[in-house]
Amino acid sequence: MFHLARLTVSIVSALALSHSAFAAPPTPVLTVPGMPPVVNPSNLYSEAGAGHLSPAVASALPRIYVPNLRSNDVYVIDPATMKVVDKFAVGHSPQHVVPAWDLQTLWVANNAEGKDNGSLTPIDPKTGKRGEDVPVDDPYNRYFTPDGKQAIVVAEAHARLDFRDAHSMALQSSLEVPECKGINHADFSIDGRYALFTCEFGGKLAKIDMVNRKVVGYLLLDKKGMPQDIRISPDGKVFYVADMMADGIHVVDGDSFTKIGLIPTGTGAHGLYPSRDGSKLYISNRGSNMVHGQRHGKGSVSVLDFATRKVVANWPIPGGGSPDMGNVSADGKTLWLSGRFDDVVYAFDTETGAVKSIKVGAEPHGLTVWPQPGRYSLGHTGNMR
Repeated sequence: MFHLARLTVSIVSALALSHSAFAAPPTPVLTVPGMPPVVNPSNLYSEAGAGHLSPAVASALPRIYVPNLRSNDVYVIDPATMKVVDKFAVGHSPQHVVPAWDLQTLWVANNAEGKDNGSLTPIDPKTGKRGEDVPVDDPYNRYFTPDGKQAIVVAEAHARLDFRDAHSMALQSSLEVPECKGINHADFSIDGRYALFTCEFGGKLAKIDMVNRKVVGYLLLDKKGMPQDIRISPDGKVFYVADMMADGIHVVDGDSFTKIGLIPTGTGAHGLYPSRDGSKLYISNRGSNMVHGQRHGKGSVSVLDFATRKVVANWPIPGGGSPDMGNVSADGKTLWLSGRFDDVVYAFDTETGAVKSIKVGAEPHGLTVWPQPGRYSLGHTGNMR
């Protein structure tokens, strides 16, 4: 009987190994025309892994570019020395520093909050110097079509998406998204066929058909919610949406456009950044449910395991803080975030959660780490693929 049992186990093990060896590979992703292919359908971030730097960024200076909303300038940090090495004035109310699709330019989005003199300031990443401002109406944030041909300027105050030439910024078309009050952050489906935009002041998401350039519909996440950043899972099956009123992240099935869960993280969940190996998601909890919070709030960073959808770590800021937006270093070892209400930039060790602070200008917002790995940028502070 003992020998029979061993034989049975051996046969089962052999069958399991055989099945594993001949398991069908993931189905290739059929992307929209002009979009680079998805190399690994199980991890759409595979080409943005540590060390996967494109030849296009070979001459880029290693720098952290910090737009300061209230002092109307950009501070430049050398990550090697952790010191500010430059600063320059830009347009009114700089919100985010956005890498271009072709990785050749960084664009500062100056939306001029309440005024009509919005602009984009180009930065040459090879020199770290700014160029001449380009007048653009209300550029709160900026994304790019998956084929890289057009920039999508998020005109938040107008609940509108402006499709512009990716280089000249000439306006080519506009899409009204009237039920999306406070339209601001976005991410794209794995195949580039649609995008989901958050509606900060409506508690909703807007789904945009990127092929036919039309609004598919809206999804109410929470009547009292304030959805912020949004990021797709490595396998492309769900989207995570930070909600600063819900103190956590909503889980949304993008294809069916339904909410399937809420994961608590921390006070004022705000920014979302995948680790370089595509296994974790870093969530910045801004420490306040207020649009204009206080200094030294209950700020922290939560770490989500993509595979289990569980929070596996939480890194508080000693003495309090307000981690907002940023990105992960090229080697994956440091998470850089602006300290929105504390006028600092945080550098978190992604192994230990230990944090260092660097003083910058007034109300830093969507900082960008550069260079970053990846073949192209879909916008924001580096939605790299």
